[in-house]
Amino acid sequence: MTAPLDVSGSAPETPPESVLEGAGGKSITGRSLGQIAWSRLKRDKVAMAGAGIVILLILMAIFAPAIVGLLGHPPQRFHEDLTDPNTGVPIGAFGGMSWDFLFGLEPRNGRDLFSRVVYGARISLLIAFLATLVSVVIGTLMGVVAGYFGGWVDTLIGRTMDIFLAFPLLVFAIALVGAIPDTAFGLTGDSLRIALLVFIIGFFNWPYIGRIIRGQTLSLREREFVDAARSLGARWPHIIFRELLPNLMAPILIYATLLIPSNILFESALSFLGVGVRPPTPTWGGMLADAVRFFTLPHFAIFPGMAIFITVLSFNLFGDGLRDAFDPRTR
Repeated sequence: MTAPLDVSGSAPETPPESVLEGAGGKSITGRSLGQIAWSRLKRDKVAMAGAGIVILLILMAIFAPAIVGLLGHPPQRFHEDLTDPNTGVPIGAFGGMSWDFLFGLEPRNGRDLFSRVVYGARISLLIAFLATLVSVVIGTLMGVVAGYFGGWVDTLIGRTMDIFLAFPLLVFAIALVGAIPDTAFGLTGDSLRIALLVFIIGFFNWPYIGRIIRGQTLSLREREFVDAARSLGARWPHIIFRELLPNLMAPILIYATLLIPSNILFESALSFLGVGVRPPTPTWGGMLADAVRFFTLPHFAIFPGMAIFITVLSFNLFGDGLRDAFDPRTR
């Protein structure tokens, strides 16, 4: 005869799936995709160094007045008494570099080069971030719609992307910015120029991220969780905004990070060609354009050029590390 079952006591509680017991009695807690990516990113020293420099550049742009107040002079103040009246060359070695003028002086007018490089970060980063935001919003919406619906919608959006990608953007930007008057759309001065550059760079660059998001959406729409949402009667707005977009945040974040440096280079190129933000507002590209006339003074071009180089390199290193953290198979 078998012993009777003891049914009086309650069954032991089962621990949640996210918490398991490992060796030595220690609990093992499950981690989200973001936590796993962050742990990978922390081990990538090059990417973390790039992220650190990016943070420093953003802080420099935000606190430019305080930094210039401590270490420099107002960017528009002339110091013509510190330049040679005959040649316009700054007096002193290395272009007038000293503790008062860390990067030296601009030829002829004697403006503080350090202050202008610091303030130039504001224009470059502001335009790059806003233009990237415009590209990401338009490209994500177009890519998700094309990938989810397919058919003639996908064909129409795909041909639109091809047209934008074939558009001579640089020529169009030079023509448009040069044709717009000083006052338009209720804006004037630097505000108008910044708005135009953000529109041109952001609106015409969305197909790059749009194609990536379309490809990701084509893969995600066949997944089980999308089929489950359809079987429960969910409509397409719910599936797109509640099911697909949360799973697209990783590629959106990665390629937005990689798009920022290209926008910085494009803004600098337009300023170098004279169709960006107009002087006397300091921009890195505009400073390089002014330095062309003084090729015998290399410091005049080195510092703004190095600012562009370090900024673009830092964003690229951070973006590559972020991509490897979210998808180690790309290594």
